Amino acid sequence: MAKPAKRNASPRNPGRSAKSGQPAGGRTLPRSVIHDQDIRAFTGDSLGMVSFPLGGIGTGTIGLGGRGELRDWEIYNNPNLGYRPPYTMAYIFAKQGGRKIARVLERQLLPPHHASGGLPPAEFPGLPRLKEAIFVGTYPFARVAFQDKDLPVEVVLEAFNPMIPMNPEDSAIPAAVLTYRLTNRGRQRVSGSVAMSVANTVGLSGAGLGGNVNAWREEGGVRGIEMTATRYAPGQIGYGSMALMTSAEGVTYATDFDEPGWFDRGQKAWDDFSADGRMDGPTAPAGPSQNDRTCIGMIAAPFDLAPGQSGDVQFIIAWSFPLRPITFHLPPGSIEMNPSGLPVQNHYARRFGQAWQAGQYLAENFGRLREQTVIFERAIFDSTLPGDVLDAASSQMAIMRTNTTLWVDTPADEPLGRIFAFEGCNPKSGCCPLNCTHVWNYEQSLAHLYPQLERTMRLTDFEDNLHDEGAMSFRSTIPLKVNLPVWEPKLPAADGQFGTVVKAYREWRLSGDDQFLRRLWPGVRQSIRFAWEGFAKWDADKDGVLEGMQHNTYDIEFHGPNTMCGSLYLAALAAGAEMAKAVGDQAAAVEFAAVLESGRRKTDRLLFNGRYYQQQVTDLKEDFVTPFGNLLKAGRPKYQYGYGCLADQLLGQWAAHVAGLGYVLPREHVGKAMASIFRHNFKNDLSDHECCQRVYALNDEAGLLACTWPLGKREKFPFPYSDEIWTGIEYQVAAGLIYEGLVGEGLSVVSAIRARHDGLARNPWNEFECGDHYARAMASWSVLLALAGQRYDGRTKTLTMQPRIAQRDFACIFTAARGYGFFRQRLGRYGMHVEIYCLGGEVELAGVELLPAKLPGKNHLAHVEPAGQQQAVDVRSSAQATLVRLPMPVTLNERQVLTLGIGQK
Repeated sequence: MAKPAKRNASPRNPGRSAKSGQPAGGRTLPRSVIHDQDIRAFTGDSLGMVSFPLGGIGTGTIGLGGRGELRDWEIYNNPNLGYRPPYTMAYIFAKQGGRKIARVLERQLLPPHHASGGLPPAEFPGLPRLKEAIFVGTYPFARVAFQDKDLPVEVVLEAFNPMIPMNPEDSAIPAAVLTYRLTNRGRQRVSGSVAMSVANTVGLSGAGLGGNVNAWREEGGVRGIEMTATRYAPGQIGYGSMALMTSAEGVTYATDFDEPGWFDRGQKAWDDFSADGRMDGPTAPAGPSQNDRTCIGMIAAPFDLAPGQSGDVQFIIAWSFPLRPITFHLPPGSIEMNPSGLPVQNHYARRFGQAWQAGQYLAENFGRLREQTVIFERAIFDSTLPGDVLDAASSQMAIMRTNTTLWVDTPADEPLGRIFAFEGCNPKSGCCPLNCTHVWNYEQSLAHLYPQLERTMRLTDFEDNLHDEGAMSFRSTIPLKVNLPVWEPKLPAADGQFGTVVKAYREWRLSGDDQFLRRLWPGVRQSIRFAWEGFAKWDADKDGVLEGMQHNTYDIEFHGPNTMCGSLYLAALAAGAEMAKAVGDQAAAVEFAAVLESGRRKTDRLLFNGRYYQQQVTDLKEDFVTPFGNLLKAGRPKYQYGYGCLADQLLGQWAAHVAGLGYVLPREHVGKAMASIFRHNFKNDLSDHECCQRVYALNDEAGLLACTWPLGKREKFPFPYSDEIWTGIEYQVAAGLIYEGLVGEGLSVVSAIRARHDGLARNPWNEFECGDHYARAMASWSVLLALAGQRYDGRTKTLTMQPRIAQRDFACIFTAARGYGFFRQRLGRYGMHVEIYCLGGEVELAGVELLPAKLPGKNHLAHVEPAGQQQAVDVRSSAQATLVRLPMPVTLNERQVLTLGIGQK
């Protein structure tokens, strides 16, 4: 087993890191581009599948392709995978001496080159491009280094949207920033321009294009083309605006490609630009366009570089489409999700009702927003964690910014609105509405980076989605509290309902907000008691074991005891007992603790077979029609796993570890079961694997199967997804392995996932399942938590960091209740040195829980910079941890650091 890659770095002095696995055709980007680090890079054929989402939380995104092209425009309040507006791209013109060169500022097109009518002229496929590109994505930044010996300047594109943990508003700006850095490496002066053209696509969020208008605007130090449409009025779906903006001076522009004819509009624009790098208009407002037609705006920003000189040309593409339809459609033939058809407002429209407002805000605050985003990027990547883990955790954060996630205002006008979310994205619509409890059980990225937004989901769960006797609808509606006959509240999902209780505990533990807990508590208590008091009769005899029919994330019902749902039940009972104590509900605390203790013993005795936890299948007494219309005959039901080794068998134990609840099943047996999952379900080569279901990995790729039957006795028709490979489950298992000390095994699973997403076969920033950008993949953040041994308790203001790798010199990002930072520890002969940086927001600390250590000396000190406070600290060490207690709690603000010298005089 290969050792994890070691990195040496700090947030103030980024160091070099070991290379992670390179994709096919991959190579390392020049160090000048990305913080002197060696990061996974993509070039050649491996650029083909790259699409890096640029956009904010709840705003939709534009995909930056591996060649530097703008693809996958999904800013119109719905998924729109594959859509590229006509004539929307960047260009470069350069003049050196008497030599001129003009290019589309993209890498040359990659195969295949087949289209029945020829490649589309509106993408200028026949114009010359640059020879090669190297793409590096350290989300939230993408950087593309273009290579062409004929171009007299070096060009590196940096693209991003501000992403700042604990600051959701500034992480939800509907815009993309594209900065082209030009460097003259020659001996002669080079002049020219970088240009960008964008189609006015206002109306695609409504009935279509038409009445589109482009007009030049200059205001507040920025200038550009504002794009609107007369076809839609405020308050209508389809109303909105776009803007192509720059802070460059001396620009030339055209409000439209205005020549009618076959291919004449494109020919005129290219001839105009390629002649001298300038645009000769038109400069008057363009439009309104005819129906199904639009206007194309273009800006050319000049540069003039002496030998050795560098300069930046920056463009901002902004958008605002305030209203989105809430008539999302369920599968064909079923009812609409919300028959009212009323629109709902995107939260970002509170601040940015017009695209120009968003772009101008970004431009005016650019220095601060970029700096804070760079700090976040460095906090992730200047780490001693393995490259594949950083790659996984960062890349899948992007899901919260795609159309998978909706951030909308609610009729109650809550300050933060509410987060709603699909499971993933179909090409043109959301996949499986909304806030699906059992899928979002796995997500950890939003919960830790933007916990205030995650808490809005818990309000929906426990205040709006609880129905008869405490049954929780596992899909939400907009408007809230509208029943969905297709997703019957009479069929709550057992794994989703109990997992949501654990998430409520997680949110309370992270925030330390007792008022929030008290608000949720009646719903939490009712949803737990539903197990034995409700109509589903999951645990009718109240012994802590689920015997009843349990709908779950595999879209079927498990009949009989199992630990996939059962371990979540135990974790919910543990969480419920703790929450009950905190609100003073002693009766519930005693009740839940007693059921937990019974369930822990009985589950282990009933289901642990010496290697792993299996299912005890209960026969059906009569024919049964499932909610999906499948007829199950009396007798042994279809779609169970029985003697199988289920990858999700300890899902609840993983959730308990992340939430800080400890073990809900015997530690020794949990360790054996996790080892069995890796031994039996992880395949280094899938060439001989048989799967008649959906396929997410194949051939010589490696992956973790959802279920195997190492003891034989495979079900004739096991649950429908049993032979599949889901990255969300893989990340959950990887973290579970690491929690049990099986670090190498866990890292092998993560490496397999990222190797499959190599830019050649799959997009590294889109791990799909039932839809693209699938929410379950945000379980990847839990791998970081497990490796760092990280959790924050807002109740006691205690940060726990007990790394499982690189312990002598460890560095990693951490998150707290209202801030985040960077943790570093060094172990030496004479003790431990710890630095805790606050990088954003504020971090409250009354204690720090570290690795167990033998501590020489008696004087242990804490030092807070820059205030210069120094105080003696109380240190208590055990076999489990070293607990440092500060005599006075400390609140670290941005750029402050707490230094601990433990075991040193």
